[in-house]
Order: sequence, then structure tokens, then C-alpha cells
Amino acid sequence: MATKFKIKKGDKVVVTTGRDKGKQGEVLRVLREDERVLVQGVNMVKRHTAPSQMSPGGIVEKEAPLHISNVAHIDPKSNKATRVGYKIDKDGRKTRIAKRSGEAIDL
Repeated sequence: MATKFKIKKGDKVVVTTGRDKGKQGEVLRVLREDERVLVQGVNMVKRHTAPSQMSPGGIVEKEAPLHISNVAHIDPKSNKATRVGYKIDKDGRKTRIAKRSGEAIDL
């Protein structure tokens, strides 16, 4: 069974380790089975593709997945890496909050 993560599609994250350390981007996809995420403009790789009816082919640059442990949420207040906690609001809804500032991540 795939694991549940605190990072979701559309979240703003920062890369904490590796070649692209410090780069920020938006999560395009979460690959739960592999525990990886696809971040826009981060971990770019070149793929040599054959021409098809849809594309002309050639060398295409695209994002490769990163392990989910190598990215962290960006605090909405300080713009730095933060951990995520949960808080139940007055309506009884569970919302994600940034541990660094206490600001809500889900808007």
C-alpha cells in the first residue's frame, strides 16, 4: 500500500540536498509508490527521443523525480524550508500549518 505524504501537488517546495540544493519550485506530481516527487524546473535531465506524429524528436529536457525526503515545504511567511504540522480549526477542518511560523499552508 502506498504511503500518505504531507507534500501534495501544487505545493511550493525547496530542494534540501543534492545537485539542485536551494532551488524552489512547484510540485507537479507525487509518485506515492516510489516515494518521489516531480518539481517544476528542478532535477532537469536530457532525453533523446525519436520522432513521432506528436513530436519532432531530438533532445528533450524534462524534470526527473526527486526522493520526497530531499524536498521541504516553503514557509509562506519567511520563504525558508519548514516542517508541516496539522491543526483542526473552529469548523472542524484539518489544515496543514508551517511549523516555523504557524501560518496555514492550505489556502
